[in-house]
Amino acid sequence: MLAFRNKYLDSRKNEPLLILDLGSLDVNGSYRGYFDTSPWTYLGMDMVPGKNVDIILKNPYKWREVKSSSVDVLISGQAFEHIEFFWITMLEIARVLRPGGLCCIIAPSGGPEHRYPVDCWRFYPDGMAAMARFAGLGVIESSTKWESDIQYPDLSNTWCDSVLICRRERVSLFSEWKCGMLRSILNKFSTI
Repeated sequence: MLAFRNKYLDSRKNEPLLILDLGSLDVNGSYRGYFDTSPWTYLGMDMVPGKNVDIILKNPYKWREVKSSSVDVLISGQAFEHIEFFWITMLEIARVLRPGGLCCIIAPSGGPEHRYPVDCWRFYPDGMAAMARFAGLGVIESSTKWESDIQYPDLSNTWCDSVLICRRERVSLFSEWKCGMLRSILNKFSTI
C-alpha cells in the first residue's frame, strides 16, 4: 500500500483528496499513517465500530453512507477475501469513485484459512483485473507477489498478495444507469 501511495499519490500531496479505506478496522494494523496527512482526508470504513473506523456500513453492498462520485481514492487491504459477494462491492466502489478516481485493492492469493467472520476467496491477477472490468473500471496494474527475498517476522509473505490498481473512467449517463440497475438486481439476490 505504501508503494501505491508513493507511485500514484506523491505527486498529488498538495491536493485535498478524500481517501476511503474499505475494511479499515485495526485488527493487525492500519493504513491510516500512510494517508492521514493534510490536505488529504482519510476515512476508515467497516461493518463494525472499532479502532480506525470512521464510517460504519449498515449494508456491505449498499453504501448509503457514502455519496456517489465523492471519493478520490479508495483503498482496501486484506479485506476482499472476507467479502462474500465481492462483485457487488466492486460496483459500489465504482459508484463512489469520482471520474479519474483511483482504487487499490490488496488481497491474498494463498495462505491458510482465516475466518473474520468468513474467509471466502483467494485472488490472482486475472481475477483482480476481471473484478475491475466487471465494474467498468480501467485496469492500471494487476499482479501477485508470488515470491519474496525477505522472510517477514509476521510471515505476511505467506499470503502471496495480489494487487489491483484501477481507475474510474468517465462514463455516459446510460452506463451509470446500467450499473445502477445491475447493483439493484445483485443486491436483491445477495439477500435471498
